[in-house]
Amino acid sequence: MSEIVMTESTTSGDVASTTSPAGPDQRAKAYARRKRVATVFGYLAMVVVVLLVALPLVWILLASFKDRSEIYVQPAVWWPSVWHPENYSEATTSVPFWDFMRNSVIVTSILGVVKFALGVLSAYGLVFLRFPFKNLVFIVIIAALMVPNQITSITNYAFIAQLGLRNTFLGIILPLAGVAFGTFLMRNHFLSIPQEIIEAARMDGAGHFRLLTRVVMPLSIPTMVAFALITLVNEWNEYLWPFLMADDYTVATLPVGLTQLQNNDGLTNWGPVMAATVLAMLPMLVVFLLLQRHMIKGLTSGAVKG
Repeated sequence: MSEIVMTESTTSGDVASTTSPAGPDQRAKAYARRKRVATVFGYLAMVVVVLLVALPLVWILLASFKDRSEIYVQPAVWWPSVWHPENYSEATTSVPFWDFMRNSVIVTSILGVVKFALGVLSAYGLVFLRFPFKNLVFIVIIAALMVPNQITSITNYAFIAQLGLRNTFLGIILPLAGVAFGTFLMRNHFLSIPQEIIEAARMDGAGHFRLLTRVVMPLSIPTMVAFALITLVNEWNEYLWPFLMADDYTVATLPVGLTQLQNNDGLTNWGPVMAATVLAMLPMLVVFLLLQRHMIKGLTSGAVKG
């Protein structure tokens, strides 16, 4: 009888051991397996996004070396059978390309400096200064973000024409110097700066200029770099307003000048157009590569303590 009881207890113990929850090792293995699967799917998603962004750029680069017949052929041919580097010389000689490039550099540089300065200063005033109707001013700035630039083109055109500034750099720059987006972006970041740091600087006798240049701006490098990049890219690619203001190549920017490479009969030689597009992208690519290092440095500067 005792043997039967011992056998039953042993059997029940074996059943309990087989139905018991998985041990720590099995849970760790399952977690590692799920983590590997998530990592694989993350890399696959990243590859898909990179391909969606990079394929049009690769197409433009390859098309800049193609003959017209290869661009219009169906189905599309990616790799040119015969390379035509003369498309680049045609793009820079058939139109005053370098004049357009110079104009874009002038307009973008001035607008970049003006917008950056106004955006940082106005955001600082909205956060660290006290004045009446401050919230109302910010609401007006938010409302300005809701209005597309195309809606104000007619009124801006009439105003600039009355001032006699058509076909001038000043006429192009003035209506584009609004900084609603920059003010909104920098204000939100300034609000995230710990108040203890601001109070400590004020207790040390820092005025507004010193507080801005020695405390606020060094803590805002990533956001300022992002603001500068967005501003430069937007102004470099601006087309509508320079098109309305420019009458000739003396002030026309690159987006406006590139349209002169297209024919109106529908038989545009897209090789030189793509070559000019590649040349137009290079300055912004260089600026992005230069500022990206500072953005990463600013993002990682506070990651390590000690």
